[in-house]
Amino acid sequence: MRSQYDFTGGVLGKHHRAMQTGYSITVHQEDGATVTKEVVPPKGAVIVEPDLRPYFPDSESVNKALRCLIPLLSQRVDI
Repeated sequence: MRSQYDFTGGVLGKHHRAMQTGYSITVHQEDGATVTKEVVPPKGAVIVEPDLRPYFPDSESVNKALRCLIPLLSQRVDI
């Protein structure tokens, strides 16, 4: 991150909910053409909420925590 960037007043996770449902990216090219791409999280993707990210920064930490919870579950949930 460059030192001239100032995120004072920024809100962490501001667009989190919208990102879960999907979003569009529109690119306006120099020749006047417009390209739009729809981005949707892949099936089975799990979105970690911003307040949990300091504790679960990657897939490995999430999977480790979930494996510790498995013995406490009364039954398996099939997807």
